[in-house]
Amino acid sequence: MPVEHIDDLIDDLIAREGDYVNHPADRGGPTRWGITEAVARRQGYHDNMRQLPRNEAAAIYKRIYWDVPGFADVAGIAPDLAAELFDTGVNMGTGTATGFLQRALNALNRNGRDYADIAVDRKMGPATLDALSAFFDRRGPSAETVLLKAIDALQGAHYVRLAEARPSQEAFLYGWLSNRIG
Repeated sequence: MPVEHIDDLIDDLIAREGDYVNHPADRGGPTRWGITEAVARRQGYHDNMRQLPRNEAAAIYKRIYWDVPGFADVAGIAPDLAAELFDTGVNMGTGTATGFLQRALNALNRNGRDYADIAVDRKMGPATLDALSAFFDRRGPSAETVLLKAIDALQGAHYVRLAEARPSQEAFLYGWLSNRIG
């Protein structure tokens, strides 16, 4: 899927997430447009979650799941990868998404021959962006596809572990695997 502008990614995400939900097994509690009550409160929204405006949800997505974690910087190197990190970050946390990228880059650097290992600190900094650029320089046109597969594999394994550790989360596993992977 070619990457669109962040506003298009947010529109697609909101369409998948839907309107108001308060599923008893969802530890996030009341959610609207995919924004949990806890996230909305931390971002300054204090009204009823059923009333969270769509444009406010979109602004939250852009600010805390695109700009702050540095996925906009990744988009300049690898737009499809940035879209995947955005979606994974929304679902699992931006630190987890960045950690997946860092782990994959370390595992794909041919024992440091292509570029040095980077810290898996779950932050998108200059070292991660430099390693990403080096990976693309060394691996060429297929680099983004391979990196996306590695991140999808880490994400899928995480979902299965989560469902195994907390059986209440099995209610969501099928949807996560069908809607969030690949």
